[in-house]
Amino acid sequence: MTSELSIRDLHKSFGGKPVLSGVDLDVHAGEFVAVLGANGSGKSTALRCVVGLQTADSGTITLGGQDIAGPHQRAAMVFQQIHLVRRRSALDNVCAGALGRLPLLRSFTPAVFPRSVREEAMECLDRVGLADRAASPAGKLSGGQQQRVAIARALCQRARVVLADEPVSALDPSAADQVVALLADLAREGLAVAAVLHQPDLARKYAKRIVGLLHGKVAVNASPMDLTESDVDALYAPERVAT
Repeated sequence: MTSELSIRDLHKSFGGKPVLSGVDLDVHAGEFVAVLGANGSGKSTALRCVVGLQTADSGTITLGGQDIAGPHQRAAMVFQQIHLVRRRSALDNVCAGALGRLPLLRSFTPAVFPRSVREEAMECLDRVGLADRAASPAGKLSGGQQQRVAIARALCQRARVVLADEPVSALDPSAADQVVALLADLAREGLAVAAVLHQPDLARKYAKRIVGLLHGKVAVNASPMDLTESDVDALYAPERVAT
């Protein structure tokens, strides 16, 4: 079975310090993969390389079986810091996911999105349970609602791979559970989803597979049932030593 996302032998250094040292990772359609690891283990860097926010020193990244270099519409990123235009409506923020496929002139005037895009964006908002807040300014929404708008924007991008970089780190436990549950639901509907998490309990509850990074390498690749407390302790030991 071809992976929707495949990373092979990925290397990345900053200032001569290795951050990724030969990472291999596959995420299949219909699979939710949780990525665990201490701060500095390379989790976020790996995801940022996929969407072109960082350039790997070496290695290969394929999406849908095709090698990529740089940004690609097939993959969308949901960030820890929720990048929404706070004064614009939730609907307008979701419409922005379609900018990559609009004519160039239209992309310079996103205030007036085509009707077809607005209808699609409404469907995406409905999918994340926020159709009733479509007209609300993004800045008036709760943190959990804003993160769901960001996920809806990724859906409006028509991405087949959704990557989430610590999407619930700033949310209360109830909102965090809702957001991770939503990502798991999207995977069950056929998307390939990978999320960097710092909550092993949420990973165990919702992920189909858990990958743990340690010193820039994959140290754990297990089902939630097979992830042991010793595995978790080993992954986060560097963070505890540093503090």
